Amino acid sequence: MADLVSHPDEVKIVSKRFGKGATGIDRYLELDGYKAVQKALGMQPDAIINEVKNSGLRGRGGAGFPMGRKASLIDRKSPKPKYLVVNADESEPGAFKDREVMGRVPHRLIEGCLIAAHAIESTNVFIYIRGEYLTEYEILAAAVDEAREAGIFDDVTITLHRGAGAYICGEETALLESLEGERGQPRPRPPFPPIQGLYMAPTQINNVCTIATVPVILELGAEEFAKTGVPSSPGTAIFSVSGNIARPGNYELDLGTPMRELIYEHAGGVAGGRELKAVIPGGSSVPALTPDQIDVPLDYDSLGAIGTFFGAASLIVVDDRCCMVQLAIRSTKFYAHESCGKCTPCRIGTRWMVQILEAIENGTATHADLELLDSVGDNILGKVLCALGEFAVYPVASYLHKWRDEFVAHVEQGGCPFGGSSSLEGILAPSDQHAHTPAGAEALV
Repeated sequence: MADLVSHPDEVKIVSKRFGKGATGIDRYLELDGYKAVQKALGMQPDAIINEVKNSGLRGRGGAGFPMGRKASLIDRKSPKPKYLVVNADESEPGAFKDREVMGRVPHRLIEGCLIAAHAIESTNVFIYIRGEYLTEYEILAAAVDEAREAGIFDDVTITLHRGAGAYICGEETALLESLEGERGQPRPRPPFPPIQGLYMAPTQINNVCTIATVPVILELGAEEFAKTGVPSSPGTAIFSVSGNIARPGNYELDLGTPMRELIYEHAGGVAGGRELKAVIPGGSSVPALTPDQIDVPLDYDSLGAIGTFFGAASLIVVDDRCCMVQLAIRSTKFYAHESCGKCTPCRIGTRWMVQILEAIENGTATHADLELLDSVGDNILGKVLCALGEFAVYPVASYLHKWRDEFVAHVEQGGCPFGGSSSLEGILAPSDQHAHTPAGAEALV
Protein backbone atom coordinates (compact mmCIF):
# COMPACT_ATOMS: atom_id res chain seq x y z
CA MET A 1 0.00 0.00 0.00
CA ALA A 2 1.33 3.42 -0.92
CA ASP A 3 -1.37 5.99 -0.39
CA LEU A 4 -0.67 9.63 -1.13
CA VAL A 5 -2.58 11.55 1.50
CA SER A 6 -1.72 15.04 0.35
CA HIS A 7 0.28 17.01 -2.15
CA PRO A 8 0.71 20.78 -2.46
CA ASP A 9 -1.22 20.78 -5.73
CA GLU A 10 -3.79 18.01 -5.48
CA VAL A 11 -4.78 14.80 -3.75
CA LYS A 12 -4.01 12.00 -6.17
CA ILE A 13 -4.77 8.86 -4.15
CA VAL A 14 -6.80 9.08 -0.98
CA SER A 15 -5.71 7.27 2.16
CA LYS A 16 -7.30 3.88 2.75
CA ARG A 17 -6.71 3.97 6.48
CA PHE A 18 -7.51 7.54 7.44
CA GLY A 19 -10.58 8.07 5.29
CA LYS A 20 -11.55 10.15 2.27
CA GLY A 21 -11.52 13.67 3.53
CA ALA A 22 -14.80 13.40 5.43
CA THR A 23 -14.81 16.63 7.44
CA GLY A 24 -18.60 16.58 7.87
CA ILE A 25 -20.40 14.06 10.06
CA ASP A 26 -22.92 13.05 7.38
CA ARG A 27 -20.19 12.01 5.00
CA TYR A 28 -18.29 10.29 7.80
CA LEU A 29 -21.37 8.26 8.74
CA GLU A 30 -21.81 7.27 5.07
CA LEU A 31 -18.28 5.83 5.28
CA ASP A 32 -19.32 3.71 8.30
CA GLY A 33 -17.89 6.23 10.74
CA TYR A 34 -18.63 5.81 14.44
CA LYS A 35 -19.40 2.10 14.02
CA ALA A 36 -16.17 1.26 15.81
CA VAL A 37 -17.17 3.30 18.85
CA GLN A 38 -20.54 1.52 18.94
CA LYS A 39 -18.65 -1.75 19.02
CA ALA A 40 -16.34 -0.44 21.74
CA LEU A 41 -19.24 0.61 23.98
CA GLY A 42 -20.38 -3.01 23.98
CA MET A 43 -16.97 -4.16 25.24
CA GLN A 44 -15.44 -4.07 28.68
CA PRO A 45 -12.55 -1.57 29.10
CA ASP A 46 -10.06 -4.38 29.68
CA ALA A 47 -11.13 -6.03 26.43
CA ILE A 48 -10.46 -2.83 24.47
CA ILE A 49 -7.05 -2.39 26.11
CA ASN A 50 -6.16 -6.01 25.33
CA GLU A 51 -7.26 -5.55 21.71
CA VAL A 52 -4.99 -2.51 21.35
CA LYS A 53 -2.17 -4.40 23.10
CA ASN A 54 -2.53 -7.38 20.78
CA SER A 55 -2.52 -5.12 17.74
CA GLY A 56 1.00 -3.98 18.60
CA LEU A 57 0.11 -0.31 17.95
CA ARG A 58 3.03 1.91 18.86
CA GLY A 59 2.74 5.63 19.51
CA ARG A 60 3.07 7.72 16.36
CA GLY A 61 4.24 10.84 18.19
CA GLY A 62 7.94 10.00 18.39
CA ALA A 63 8.84 7.66 21.22
CA GLY A 64 7.00 4.65 19.79
CA PHE A 65 5.76 3.41 23.17
CA PRO A 66 3.01 0.75 22.79
CA MET A 67 -0.38 2.40 23.28
CA GLY A 68 -2.01 -0.64 24.88
CA ARG A 69 0.71 -0.92 27.48
CA LYS A 70 0.40 2.79 28.27
CA ALA A 71 -3.37 2.41 28.74
CA SER A 72 -2.85 -0.54 31.07
CA LEU A 73 -0.76 1.67 33.36
CA ILE A 74 -3.70 3.98 34.10
CA ASP A 75 -4.75 3.68 37.73
CA ARG A 76 -8.45 3.09 37.04
CA LYS A 77 -9.11 2.28 40.71
CA SER A 78 -8.13 5.79 41.73
CA PRO A 79 -11.02 7.83 43.19
CA LYS A 80 -9.83 10.77 41.08
CA PRO A 81 -11.16 11.43 37.57
CA LYS A 82 -9.33 9.77 34.71
CA TYR A 83 -8.27 12.00 31.81
CA LEU A 84 -7.44 11.37 28.17
CA VAL A 85 -5.19 14.03 26.62
CA VAL A 86 -4.48 14.18 22.89
CA ASN A 87 -1.17 15.79 21.99
CA ALA A 88 -1.92 17.84 18.87
CA ASP A 89 0.87 20.35 19.52
CA GLU A 90 2.71 19.35 16.35
CA SER A 91 5.71 21.70 16.42
CA GLU A 92 8.61 19.55 15.24
CA PRO A 93 10.21 21.15 12.16
CA GLY A 94 9.36 18.93 9.20
CA ALA A 95 6.23 17.39 10.77
CA PHE A 96 2.72 18.05 9.42
CA LYS A 97 0.93 14.69 9.50
CA ASP A 98 -1.31 15.48 12.50
CA ARG A 99 -2.41 18.66 10.77
CA GLU A 100 -3.56 16.59 7.81
CA VAL A 101 -5.60 14.22 9.97
CA MET A 102 -7.31 17.00 11.93
CA GLY A 103 -8.04 18.98 8.78
CA ARG A 104 -9.35 16.14 6.63
CA VAL A 105 -10.76 13.45 8.94
CA PRO A 106 -11.57 15.17 12.26
CA HIS A 107 -14.32 12.68 13.07
CA ARG A 108 -11.82 9.81 12.87
CA LEU A 109 -9.83 11.50 15.63
CA ILE A 110 -12.99 12.13 17.67
CA GLU A 111 -14.05 8.50 17.29
CA GLY A 112 -10.63 7.37 18.48
CA CYS A 113 -10.95 9.67 21.49
CA LEU A 114 -14.28 8.16 22.47
CA ILE A 115 -12.95 4.60 22.23
CA ALA A 116 -9.77 5.40 24.17
CA ALA A 117 -11.76 7.26 26.82
CA HIS A 118 -14.05 4.27 27.33
CA ALA A 119 -10.99 2.01 27.63
CA ILE A 120 -9.58 3.97 30.57
CA GLU A 121 -13.01 4.78 32.05
CA SER A 122 -12.68 8.48 31.36
CA THR A 123 -15.40 11.01 30.64
CA ASN A 124 -13.05 13.96 30.11
CA VAL A 125 -10.99 14.37 26.94
CA PHE A 126 -8.68 17.28 26.21
CA ILE A 127 -7.21 17.91 22.75
CA TYR A 128 -4.25 20.27 23.06
CA ILE A 129 -3.78 21.74 19.58
CA ARG A 130 -0.93 23.87 18.32
CA GLY A 131 -1.99 27.52 18.40
CA GLU A 132 -0.85 28.20 14.83
CA TYR A 133 -3.23 25.53 13.51
CA LEU A 134 -6.20 27.90 13.38
CA THR A 135 -7.88 26.32 10.35
CA GLU A 136 -7.53 22.83 11.79
CA TYR A 137 -8.81 24.05 15.15
CA GLU A 138 -11.92 25.49 13.52
CA ILE A 139 -12.53 22.28 11.53
CA LEU A 140 -12.08 20.15 14.62
CA ALA A 141 -14.26 22.42 16.75
CA ALA A 142 -17.05 22.20 14.15
CA ALA A 143 -16.74 18.40 14.10
CA VAL A 144 -16.92 18.24 17.91
CA ASP A 145 -20.11 20.33 17.80
CA GLU A 146 -21.59 18.07 15.11
CA ALA A 147 -20.86 14.90 17.06
CA ARG A 148 -22.19 16.41 20.28
CA GLU A 149 -25.44 17.50 18.61
CA ALA A 150 -25.80 14.02 17.10
CA GLY A 151 -25.69 12.51 20.59
CA ILE A 152 -22.57 10.49 19.90
CA PHE A 153 -20.67 11.70 22.96
CA ASP A 154 -23.05 10.26 25.55
CA ASP A 155 -21.48 11.36 28.87
CA VAL A 156 -18.03 12.23 27.47
CA THR A 157 -16.86 15.85 27.28
CA ILE A 158 -14.25 16.81 24.66
CA THR A 159 -12.47 20.11 25.25
CA LEU A 160 -10.19 21.76 22.68
CA HIS A 161 -7.33 23.81 24.09
CA ARG A 162 -5.14 25.98 21.85
CA GLY A 163 -1.46 26.30 22.68
CA ALA A 164 0.43 29.57 22.50
CA GLY A 165 3.27 28.63 20.17
CA ALA A 166 5.73 26.96 22.56
CA TYR A 167 7.56 23.94 21.15
CA ILE A 168 8.26 22.70 24.67
CA CYS A 169 4.54 22.00 25.16
CA GLY A 170 4.89 19.05 22.82
CA GLU A 171 6.65 17.38 25.76
CA GLU A 172 3.84 15.66 27.59
CA THR A 173 4.40 16.99 31.11
CA ALA A 174 4.96 20.55 29.86
CA LEU A 175 1.71 20.13 27.93
CA LEU A 176 -0.05 19.18 31.18
CA GLU A 177 1.38 22.23 32.95
CA SER A 178 0.10 24.44 30.13
CA LEU A 179 -3.35 22.80 30.26
CA GLU A 180 -3.49 23.64 33.96
CA GLY A 181 -2.77 27.29 33.19
CA GLU A 182 0.85 27.19 34.32
CA ARG A 183 4.01 28.02 32.41
CA GLY A 184 4.82 25.23 29.96
CA GLN A 185 7.80 23.52 31.59
CA PRO A 186 8.53 19.82 32.06
CA ARG A 187 7.84 18.10 35.35
CA PRO A 188 10.33 15.83 37.08
CA ARG A 189 9.41 12.17 36.66
CA PRO A 190 8.38 9.96 38.44
CA PRO A 191 5.49 10.19 39.08
CA PHE A 192 4.46 9.53 35.50
CA PRO A 193 1.19 10.79 33.97
CA PRO A 194 -0.68 7.43 34.18
CA ILE A 195 -0.42 7.79 37.96
CA GLN A 196 -0.32 11.57 38.42
CA GLY A 197 -0.97 13.58 35.28
CA LEU A 198 -3.49 16.33 34.63
CA TYR A 199 -4.58 17.86 37.96
CA MET A 200 -2.50 15.11 39.62
CA ALA A 201 -5.01 12.50 38.39
CA PRO A 202 -4.40 9.40 36.20
CA THR A 203 -3.89 10.61 32.62
CA GLN A 204 -3.29 8.94 29.28
CA ILE A 205 -1.49 11.07 26.67
CA ASN A 206 -1.34 10.05 23.03
CA ASN A 207 -0.52 11.63 19.68
CA VAL A 208 -3.22 12.48 17.12
CA CYS A 209 -2.28 9.71 14.67
CA THR A 210 -2.10 7.14 17.47
CA ILE A 211 -5.63 7.93 18.63
CA ALA A 212 -6.93 8.13 15.05
CA THR A 213 -5.67 4.59 14.41
CA VAL A 214 -7.71 3.04 17.24
CA PRO A 215 -11.01 2.86 15.27
CA VAL A 216 -9.21 0.86 12.57
CA ILE A 217 -8.07 -1.68 15.16
CA LEU A 218 -11.63 -2.09 16.47
CA GLU A 219 -12.94 -2.33 12.91
CA LEU A 220 -10.41 -4.88 11.63
CA GLY A 221 -9.55 -6.68 14.85
CA ALA A 222 -6.08 -6.84 16.36
CA GLU A 223 -4.98 -9.90 14.43
CA GLU A 224 -5.90 -8.47 11.04
CA PHE A 225 -4.40 -5.06 11.88
CA ALA A 226 -1.10 -6.68 12.88
CA LYS A 227 -0.75 -8.26 9.43
CA THR A 228 0.15 -4.82 8.04
CA GLY A 229 3.64 -3.45 8.58
CA VAL A 230 6.31 -5.49 10.35
CA PRO A 231 6.00 -7.60 13.52
CA SER A 232 7.78 -5.05 15.72
CA SER A 233 5.84 -2.12 14.20
CA PRO A 234 2.43 -3.16 12.86
CA GLY A 235 0.14 -0.94 10.83
CA THR A 236 0.71 2.03 8.60
CA ALA A 237 2.14 5.46 9.33
CA ILE A 238 1.77 8.84 7.70
CA PHE A 239 5.18 10.12 6.62
CA SER A 240 5.68 13.84 6.09
CA VAL A 241 8.27 14.46 3.37
CA SER A 242 9.75 17.93 2.86
CA GLY A 243 12.95 19.70 1.88
CA ASN A 244 14.62 19.29 -1.51
CA ILE A 245 12.08 16.77 -2.80
CA ALA A 246 10.11 16.73 -6.06
CA ARG A 247 6.71 15.90 -4.52
CA PRO A 248 6.58 17.03 -0.88
CA GLY A 249 3.57 15.97 1.14
CA ASN A 250 2.09 13.33 3.44
CA TYR A 251 2.28 9.68 2.42
CA GLU A 252 0.59 6.81 4.23
CA LEU A 253 2.64 3.64 3.88
CA ASP A 254 3.06 0.32 5.61
CA LEU A 255 5.60 0.49 8.39
CA GLY A 256 8.73 -1.25 7.15
CA THR A 257 8.56 0.35 3.69
CA PRO A 258 12.12 1.09 2.52
CA MET A 259 13.14 4.73 2.86
CA ARG A 260 14.53 4.72 -0.67
CA GLU A 261 11.12 3.67 -2.01
CA LEU A 262 9.37 6.53 -0.22
CA ILE A 263 11.88 9.13 -1.43
CA TYR A 264 12.36 8.03 -5.02
CA GLU A 265 9.15 6.20 -6.00
CA HIS A 266 6.43 7.99 -4.08
CA ALA A 267 7.92 11.43 -3.46
CA GLY A 268 9.61 11.71 -6.87
CA GLY A 269 13.24 11.87 -5.79
CA VAL A 270 15.45 14.87 -5.15
CA ALA A 271 14.09 18.06 -6.70
CA GLY A 272 15.74 19.31 -9.86
CA GLY A 273 17.58 16.02 -10.36
CA ARG A 274 20.27 17.05 -7.88
CA GLU A 275 22.33 14.67 -5.75
CA LEU A 276 21.09 13.52 -2.37
CA LYS A 277 23.31 14.66 0.47
CA ALA A 278 21.40 13.80 3.64
CA VAL A 279 18.05 12.64 4.99
CA ILE A 280 16.82 13.62 8.44
CA PRO A 281 14.31 10.80 8.99
CA GLY A 282 12.19 11.83 11.99
CA GLY A 283 11.94 15.60 12.05
CA SER A 284 14.80 18.02 12.67
CA SER A 285 15.67 16.57 16.10
CA VAL A 286 17.12 13.21 15.02
CA PRO A 287 20.52 12.13 13.62
CA ALA A 288 20.79 12.49 9.85
CA LEU A 289 21.57 9.69 7.42
CA THR A 290 23.97 9.66 4.48
CA PRO A 291 22.84 8.55 0.99
CA ASP A 292 24.28 5.07 1.52
CA GLN A 293 22.09 4.56 4.60
CA ILE A 294 18.64 5.02 3.03
CA ASP A 295 18.11 1.35 2.15
CA VAL A 296 16.54 0.90 5.56
CA PRO A 297 12.97 -0.09 6.50
CA LEU A 298 10.95 2.77 7.92
CA ASP A 299 10.14 1.38 11.34
CA TYR A 300 11.25 2.12 14.90
CA ASP A 301 13.70 -0.74 15.40
CA SER A 302 15.34 -0.66 11.96
CA LEU A 303 16.09 3.06 12.22
CA GLY A 304 17.29 2.63 15.79
CA ALA A 305 19.70 -0.06 14.66
CA ILE A 306 21.56 2.41 12.42
CA GLY A 307 21.79 5.12 15.04
CA THR A 308 18.81 7.34 14.40
CA PHE A 309 15.14 7.54 15.38
CA PHE A 310 11.73 7.09 13.78
CA GLY A 311 10.68 10.27 15.61
CA ALA A 312 7.76 12.15 14.10
CA ALA A 313 7.94 10.13 10.83
CA SER A 314 8.99 13.33 9.06
CA LEU A 315 11.69 13.03 6.43
CA ILE A 316 13.63 16.16 5.53
CA VAL A 317 15.56 15.67 2.29
CA VAL A 318 18.77 17.66 1.82
CA ASP A 319 20.52 18.03 -1.53
CA ASP A 320 24.15 18.73 -2.41
CA ARG A 321 23.78 22.54 -2.35
CA CYS A 322 23.43 22.67 1.44
CA CYS A 323 26.22 23.69 3.81
CA MET A 324 25.96 21.35 6.79
CA VAL A 325 27.39 23.94 9.17
CA GLN A 326 24.65 26.39 8.18
CA LEU A 327 22.09 23.61 8.63
CA ALA A 328 23.50 22.93 12.10
CA ILE A 329 23.21 26.62 13.02
CA ARG A 330 19.59 26.81 11.87
CA SER A 331 18.69 23.67 13.79
CA THR A 332 20.46 24.67 17.01
CA LYS A 333 19.07 28.20 17.00
CA PHE A 334 15.59 26.73 16.91
CA TYR A 335 16.17 24.53 19.96
CA ALA A 336 18.03 27.25 21.84
CA HIS A 337 15.13 29.63 21.23
CA GLU A 338 12.54 27.04 22.28
CA SER A 339 14.35 25.94 25.45
CA CYS A 340 12.15 26.64 28.46
CA GLY A 341 15.28 27.43 30.50
CA LYS A 342 14.35 25.23 33.44
CA CYS A 343 17.54 23.15 33.42
CA THR A 344 21.06 24.56 33.00
CA PRO A 345 22.56 22.09 30.47
CA CYS A 346 19.85 22.90 27.94
CA ARG A 347 19.54 26.63 28.69
CA ILE A 348 23.28 27.30 28.55
CA GLY A 349 24.52 24.41 26.43
CA THR A 350 22.34 25.13 23.40
CA ARG A 351 23.55 28.73 23.35
CA TRP A 352 27.16 27.62 23.57
CA MET A 353 26.52 25.32 20.61
CA VAL A 354 25.16 28.24 18.60
CA GLN A 355 28.19 30.40 19.42
CA ILE A 356 30.66 27.67 18.44
CA LEU A 357 28.82 26.91 15.20
CA GLU A 358 28.70 30.60 14.26
CA ALA A 359 32.45 30.84 14.86
CA ILE A 360 32.98 27.86 12.57
CA GLU A 361 30.80 29.39 9.87
CA ASN A 362 32.42 32.84 9.97
CA GLY A 363 35.95 31.46 9.96
CA THR A 364 37.12 32.40 13.47
CA ALA A 365 37.09 28.86 14.91
CA THR A 366 40.01 26.49 15.38
CA HIS A 367 40.27 22.71 15.26
CA ALA A 368 39.90 22.74 19.04
CA ASP A 369 36.43 24.23 18.62
CA LEU A 370 35.31 21.12 16.76
CA GLU A 371 36.26 19.06 19.79
CA LEU A 372 34.63 21.64 22.07
CA LEU A 373 31.37 21.32 20.11
CA ASP A 374 31.43 17.58 20.75
CA SER A 375 32.21 18.13 24.41
CA VAL A 376 29.33 20.56 24.93
CA GLY A 377 26.97 18.04 23.34
CA ASP A 378 28.23 15.28 25.62
CA ASN A 379 27.54 17.49 28.63
CA ILE A 380 23.93 17.98 27.54
CA LEU A 381 23.05 14.38 26.67
CA GLY A 382 21.52 12.52 29.59
CA LYS A 383 21.72 15.53 31.90
CA VAL A 384 18.53 17.40 31.03
CA LEU A 385 15.03 17.35 32.46
CA CYS A 386 13.38 16.55 29.13
CA ALA A 387 14.54 15.60 25.64
CA LEU A 388 14.65 19.11 24.13
CA GLY A 389 18.33 19.62 24.93
CA GLU A 390 19.14 16.22 23.46
CA PHE A 391 17.14 17.11 20.34
CA ALA A 392 19.56 20.00 19.84
CA VAL A 393 22.56 17.69 20.10
CA TYR A 394 21.51 14.65 18.05
CA PRO A 395 21.39 16.28 14.58
CA VAL A 396 24.47 18.47 15.08
CA ALA A 397 26.55 15.55 16.34
CA SER A 398 25.58 13.55 13.26
CA TYR A 399 26.47 16.45 10.92
CA LEU A 400 29.83 16.90 12.65
CA HIS A 401 30.76 13.23 12.48
CA LYS A 402 29.37 12.29 9.05
CA TRP A 403 30.26 15.51 7.20
CA ARG A 404 33.34 16.40 9.25
CA ASP A 405 35.30 17.38 6.15
CA GLU A 406 32.97 20.38 5.71
CA PHE A 407 33.52 21.51 9.29
CA VAL A 408 37.28 21.11 8.90
CA ALA A 409 37.19 23.04 5.62
CA HIS A 410 35.49 25.96 7.38
CA VAL A 411 38.30 26.06 9.92
CA GLU A 412 41.18 25.63 7.48
CA GLN A 413 39.81 28.01 4.84
CA GLY A 414 38.76 30.64 7.34
CA GLY A 415 35.13 30.63 6.24
CA CYS A 416 32.41 28.72 4.42
CA PRO A 417 33.81 26.71 1.50
CA PHE A 418 30.50 27.20 -0.35
CA GLY A 419 31.42 30.84 -0.86
CA GLY A 420 27.86 32.11 -0.62
CA SER A 421 26.37 29.44 -2.89
CA SER A 422 24.81 27.28 -0.16
CA SER A 423 21.05 26.87 -0.45
CA LEU A 424 20.74 28.19 3.13
CA GLU A 425 22.82 31.30 2.51
CA GLY A 426 20.99 34.40 3.74
CA ILE A 427 17.99 32.45 5.02
CA LEU A 428 17.43 33.54 8.60
CA ALA A 429 16.33 31.45 11.53
CA PRO A 430 12.94 32.71 12.81
CA SER A 431 14.56 33.87 16.05
CA ASP A 432 16.88 36.14 14.01
CA GLN A 433 14.30 37.68 11.72
CA HIS A 434 13.28 40.52 14.03
CA ALA A 435 16.84 41.91 13.91
CA HIS A 436 16.67 42.14 10.12
CA THR A 437 13.21 43.66 9.70
CA PRO A 438 13.23 46.81 7.56
CA ALA A 439 12.46 50.07 9.32
CA GLY A 440 8.76 50.66 9.63
CA ALA A 441 7.87 46.99 9.16
CA GLU A 442 6.46 44.82 11.91
CA ALA A 443 8.99 42.38 13.37
CA LEU A 444 8.38 38.66 13.00
CA VAL A 445 8.35 36.89 16.36
